[in-house]
Amino acid sequence: MKKSRHQKIIELVGRMRIGTQEELADILNREGYKVTQATVSRDIKELKLSKVTGNDGSQYYQIIEKEEQVYSEKYIRVLREALMSMDTAGNLLVIRTMAGMANAVAAALDQFRLEKIVGTLAGDDTIMCAMKNAQDALDVKNRIQEIME
Repeated sequence: MKKSRHQKIIELVGRMRIGTQEELADILNREGYKVTQATVSRDIKELKLSKVTGNDGSQYYQIIEKEEQVYSEKYIRVLREALMSMDTAGNLLVIRTMAGMANAVAAALDQFRLEKIVGTLAGDDTIMCAMKNAQDALDVKNRIQEIME
């Protein structure tokens, strides 16, 4: 029964935005699974579901695969709070951060494993990301903006 319930939870969070344990328990009960909020809480932990924030600001459960874990909320928060501006210069992306935050932002960028970045160099409040060409620099800039949204 547990395996079947876990499969159902994976299916549900894959196609719906479920924001609370109670909401998930209600849906499961309607689907014929007799569960309590405590059972759902254990299932969430076992399935390693994470709450993510949508573009509209709402939070909901999502299964984060190993590759997607790099986009964890803490790294996105670092970008949102410390990144001040970005500008391309040929094959370079120059990122300005709050004073003293360049290394933290560069570490967050490294966690995103953006394939087009050849190398990153951070100072106190400036990061230089090197790409192979100007289009890659623009693509990386746009991808970082998408991640922050």
